[in-house]
Amino acid sequence: MIALVDCNNFYVSCERVFNPKLEGRPVGVLSNNDGCVVARSAEIKKLGVAMGMPAHQIDPRIRRQCILLSSNYALYGDMSRRVTDVLSQHTPNVDIYSIDESFLSFEGFDPESLEERCQVMRYQVRRDTGIPVSIGLSTSKTLAKIANHRAKKEPHFNGVAIMHPDSKDTRVFLEQLPVTEIWGVAGRNGARLNTLGIQTAWQLREAAPKHLRKHFSVVMERIVYELRGENCISLDDMDQPKKQIMVSRSFGRLTNSKADLHEAIRVHTSRAGEKLRKQAGLARAIMVFVRTNRFRADLPSYSKSLVVPLPHPTDDSRELVRAAIAGLERIFKKYIWYQKCGVMLMDLCDHNNEQLGLLAETKSDEERIRSEKLMATLDKLNREHGKGTVRLGMPRKGNAWELKCQ
Repeated sequence: MIALVDCNNFYVSCERVFNPKLEGRPVGVLSNNDGCVVARSAEIKKLGVAMGMPAHQIDPRIRRQCILLSSNYALYGDMSRRVTDVLSQHTPNVDIYSIDESFLSFEGFDPESLEERCQVMRYQVRRDTGIPVSIGLSTSKTLAKIANHRAKKEPHFNGVAIMHPDSKDTRVFLEQLPVTEIWGVAGRNGARLNTLGIQTAWQLREAAPKHLRKHFSVVMERIVYELRGENCISLDDMDQPKKQIMVSRSFGRLTNSKADLHEAIRVHTSRAGEKLRKQAGLARAIMVFVRTNRFRADLPSYSKSLVVPLPHPTDDSRELVRAAIAGLERIFKKYIWYQKCGVMLMDLCDHNNEQLGLLAETKSDEERIRSEKLMATLDKLNREHGKGTVRLGMPRKGNAWELKCQ
């Protein structure tokens, strides 16, 4: 079984942990430079404040009822790490999808015990971090996503919903679920599916996978199998724009070398920049993290993350790497043996709908065009001649951070 753990109204929940007076109040969190609403409490949603709405466009009558907070990415990154640490105590297989979502594999666990186990996990996350979470369980990631949505919206589940792929309950729900509500089915694909007579999730599940592959892609074919309960999608398959982009990897062997961490962070950040450009996005902040092997009781334990706001929204790998290395310099400690490091691009916005804050630095048109041309050339060379053909800096041979493949 696979579980999707999703933190409820994550940024708002983080703020409420350290300011309980915000409980029950309509709260919104704003993007860098207090531009747009990027997180909403249930109370502010009821007032009609939409996700992404510029703060200055909120009706003054509504704004007087709301509490709007500046974003605190250092806090959110640290709280995300704390939640993940708790989840890791229940299963070693934790796959982080975004700052507030993680997929957990419970392969080999007794299926009858999973609902109770997830309730315990949910209680422990709330007790240890103060963050409320909802959990969806099924045999595939797509169904787990749908189950998580039900866990949030249907009170009788008490925060944990299980959807068995062949149950009557699952069929009834999928027959009512619009196809555009399925993870990985964007609006354009949803419209194309409608022209084929596929309007609900159940109709998509019953469609011919090979036929859909011809009309769409291999991902759409896999979504059909996922709706039938087969786990066949990797997180990299989902090409819809992500709220955050994370790249991380455990090292082939432990290292205490700053040079090793510099190389690893540079490579991970370059890869994250490539993914960001693929979805035509820009990042306003980047989180860097390092951690040791918590199972090595004979070595000092250390886990640290830091969010570095960017001077302006960017997809330029050079700027992202500079910020990431600056963050690493601040959290690196000598005489510590590291097992893993990574980066997460945060507060993403669409390249074509960029909104600059009043205090944000701006690029000249010439600088912007030069940057876009350089990154497009970099991506084209790596796409046509192989991954890593052109990169920012060359890694040394025999370094510790590269994954062992034996």
